Amino acid sequence: MKKHLTNGVYGVLDYASYPFGMLLVAPLVLHRLGAAEYGVWMISTAVISGGGIIASGFCDANIQRVAKLRGAGTTDATVAAVRSMLGINLVLGVVLAIAAWIAAPYAALHITAASRTPVQECLICLRIAAVLILVRAVESVSVSTQRAFQQYRDPVQVAIAIRLLTLASVALLVHYGHRTIAMLAATALILLLGTCVQLHQLWRLLGKLPLWPAFHPTETRFLLSFGVFAWAQALGGIVFGQLDRLMLGVYLGAIALAPYALCIQFAQPIFGLTASGLNFLFPYISGRETTAPREELTRIVLKAFLCNLFLVSAAAGSLLAFGPRLIELWAGPAVAHSAAAILPPIVIGSALMGLGVTGTYAMQALGLFRTVACISLGGRAAMLALMIYLLRQMGLQGLAIARVWYGAVALLVYLPLGYELGIRRKKATAAPSLPLASALHEGTSL
Repeated sequence: MKKHLTNGVYGVLDYASYPFGMLLVAPLVLHRLGAAEYGVWMISTAVISGGGIIASGFCDANIQRVAKLRGAGTTDATVAAVRSMLGINLVLGVVLAIAAWIAAPYAALHITAASRTPVQECLICLRIAAVLILVRAVESVSVSTQRAFQQYRDPVQVAIAIRLLTLASVALLVHYGHRTIAMLAATALILLLGTCVQLHQLWRLLGKLPLWPAFHPTETRFLLSFGVFAWAQALGGIVFGQLDRLMLGVYLGAIALAPYALCIQFAQPIFGLTASGLNFLFPYISGRETTAPREELTRIVLKAFLCNLFLVSAAAGSLLAFGPRLIELWAGPAVAHSAAAILPPIVIGSALMGLGVTGTYAMQALGLFRTVACISLGGRAAMLALMIYLLRQMGLQGLAIARVWYGAVALLVYLPLGYELGIRRKKATAAPSLPLASALHEGTSL
């Protein structure tokens, strides 16, 4: 229990370190360099973040596979899976980095069109960001594998150190008059060094075996067949996550966007902190999926859901009670007045999404990536259609209400989870002498 609590704490620290650090550094950059330079920095970091998420979208399958193989004690297959994951991420990272590199000149022209920022400066920043997509893709293999071993402390400590050093270097460079290129160059150097440290930790964790990328047929086939759904879910999260703000800005204008975006920013941690704090559940259930009785797995899921419910209730209740006052302190009474009516449905929507965390992790741990992806992408598509309708009928309030329905759709994951646990319990009861090899084969074919 102590180990799970520690992993949960490190998961929360991993999530919270960057946004809280940005809150301290961003005003300095904005004040010293101006809005245009700040915008180039934000866009470049968004390219690194978004590209890194897409390039590492298969890593959830890596966590599930490595944790399962580790639970079965198959060291050779575990190393083969990690090397295959490294090969997949390298290919995907190279493709995305090349695409971002080619698109950089066209993006730089549009980004600098309405500002005095030199096009060449923006171009260099975007191309540094393109290269860092590949670095992030490699780093994610190490981080996901260590999480599969339920080792959270070491990768999170390195990740937090990378973020804090990056933000500290940005603050120092800005203080001494340097511009965005220097900031991105420092970011690249620190991220590259941090990735080397992460890979060294992975090398030690796997018994100092070679970590050259490879494509072992069995493991590559598994990672691709399951990981494609996790990758599609990550891609959908990036795309759909911005569409509501884009629609609002086009339909009602930029002024209406401010209170809505601020409410989203305040409510997002309800889901984010819960998902980070309970992330240990994913590798834990994956490692026990083929060895633990189904009754035990059911008890684990129920206990996790109770913790999930407590975390979400505490966070949502606090935000509903103190959120309006915080928004007023943060953005002023005018924005707070506009946000007062839309904050409750946005908070409820994020809370419902947060309640789906346990079910999502449990389903992925059981290898049911396709079902999770279908529910997630289907829910996002339905939310988009509902948002368009309610935005036209009710304006800003309708857009906020649509997020409640999307959060409710996220809870549908518990229906197939309950069915799956029930079916597996019946199978275990009907065939208690099933050999371990057959159980492993059944779990792999899910």
